[in-house]
Amino acid sequence: MAKTRVQMVEETRAKLLGAARKAFAEKGYSGASMDDLTAAVGLTRGALYHNFGDKTGLLRAVIDQLDAEMLARAALARAAQPTLWDGFLAEGLSWIESALDPEVRRIMLLDGPAVLGDPSGWENQTACLRASTLTLAQLQAEGVVAPGIDPEAAARLINGAALQAALWIAAAEAPGPVHDRATQAFRVLVGGLRVAG
Repeated sequence: MAKTRVQMVEETRAKLLGAARKAFAEKGYSGASMDDLTAAVGLTRGALYHNFGDKTGLLRAVIDQLDAEMLARAALARAAQPTLWDGFLAEGLSWIESALDPEVRRIMLLDGPAVLGDPSGWENQTACLRASTLTLAQLQAEGVVAPGIDPEAAARLINGAALQAALWIAAAEAPGPVHDRATQAFRVLVGGLRVAG
């Protein structure tokens, strides 16, 4: 059975994303050659430009793919917890832990900001912020989070702390010990939102 045009486009995009992810992880964004990348999967630069616009567009797409995987892991971490509060904390810790993954570290946390600018303005961060704000509002309504705390303000501070922790871990020569320090501080920081007792 012949492939449809949609199937061929999806297959081409998947090949380019796979090759780019491998090249960006191994050589970094600046070291990855688009000619080598496209040749490795039997495609042309034209296919890359048609599907992603340019190398920067391809990086954005790879980061979106990594982000989707990180969100899925965070959702699993959240779902495994007995309470909404524990799930909220586990989700943040999962995101920070992702900085230990070599692909996430190199592509998303080191090269991404250097090429695409401040990650706090990326679309995926905006979606995380909205979700965190809603969760904090629900926790506040349930009496878990102290009254009088603005859920959006708290979400911005928590998400900013998680992002800065991940960037710190990614830039560290020894990421493991930095991760341990960051997660300990993150737990205390987020715990400060809870109603005493």
